[in-house]
Amino acid sequence: MNVPLLIARRYFLSKKKRNIISIISNISMIGVAVGTMALIIVLSVFNGLEDLVRSLYGKSDPDLLITAVQGKSFVAEPQFLARLKGTPGVSLVTEVIEDNALLQYRDRQMVVKMKGVSDNYHHQSNIDSAIVEGEHRLRREGLDYALLGAGVQHELSIALNNRFSPMRLLYPRNTGRKTLSMNPETAFNEQPILAGGVFLIEQHIDDSYIYVPLEFAQELLRYGRRRTALEVKVAPGQPIADVKQALKQRLGSGFRVLDSDEQHVSLLKAIKVEKMFVFITFAFILLIASLNIFFSLSMLVIDKRKDVAVLMAMGAGSRTIRNIFLLEGAIVAQVGAITGLVLGVGICWLQQTFHIVSMGMATSVVDSYPVKMQLSDIVLTGIAIIIITIVVSIRPALNAARLDLRENL
Repeated sequence: MNVPLLIARRYFLSKKKRNIISIISNISMIGVAVGTMALIIVLSVFNGLEDLVRSLYGKSDPDLLITAVQGKSFVAEPQFLARLKGTPGVSLVTEVIEDNALLQYRDRQMVVKMKGVSDNYHHQSNIDSAIVEGEHRLRREGLDYALLGAGVQHELSIALNNRFSPMRLLYPRNTGRKTLSMNPETAFNEQPILAGGVFLIEQHIDDSYIYVPLEFAQELLRYGRRRTALEVKVAPGQPIADVKQALKQRLGSGFRVLDSDEQHVSLLKAIKVEKMFVFITFAFILLIASLNIFFSLSMLVIDKRKDVAVLMAMGAGSRTIRNIFLLEGAIVAQVGAITGLVLGVGICWLQQTFHIVSMGMATSVVDSYPVKMQLSDIVLTGIAIIIITIVVSIRPALNAARLDLRENL
């Protein structure tokens, strides 16, 4: 029989008198429950936001992205591309030329990110599922078309398939001079292109990106065989990490091979850092809420001095006395933590299933706050509660073990 646990449970369940000790204990349980519930919900929201970022960028991101370590472009000869395509696990390689360019439409203009892609780009990404107007094809009936972000279209009020007023893209001409000529005809390369479709992916992309055929970008930028990146699609069933390692070995130290998370490492790292600080903040809130356990245990030690003295007289050691009050604090914290855990998981499940809390923004890409529960968050919350319970319970338990037998009988 576990005597300390039996006595601690009797103290917890005792209903003989409703004094200040029981009131403080109840407040402690409520505080721990609310803190645990809030921690589970907030961490689940951050998990949902992280998954949302991956899903949004996944519409346009490749499985693997190859870029040069030095400089913004590199030469991609046919033999080089053939060697990449022959790497085990590589299903598709899309050539990319990306740079800033000036977009003009009628009397309006803005600087955009122009991304020239080879014809197989729509097999590379899921951008066709993000098209909200027009078509995803960049070449139709021998004409070049551009895909515009919704923000770019709105900013310049661009009409699709307007052959009478095509868009014009301008890029500074490389003349070898340090200063730019004031004559636009000699200072810029210029080419017209029609708007063929509009996509809606994520605000940063929608407000700045346009997609054009690779040959169009190659001619405008005078890039020749140079490319700014190569996008690799991994064959179904092949581990991305294995293909990434094989490409690194084949390409050498002059190239980077980035997976989806590494392509947006700053954004994902920011979310993880915010999640860590939120966890620390709520852990401190839990600690403050658990201080009531300290006060309730301290008062319980004073209230049960005679019981402690009797136990000592019967042969109970200081370790047994200490464990009684440690377990009493653990029971109070455990009841509050389990209650908060059930409430937190229940609220997250309701949000996942019924989307109760909306984002409250008409322009949001999702209707409700995304949530995703992870076992690791529950485990970390449990560990935090255990540590906090020990911290706030150890001092009253030690004081109980030091009570003088003769003074309290």
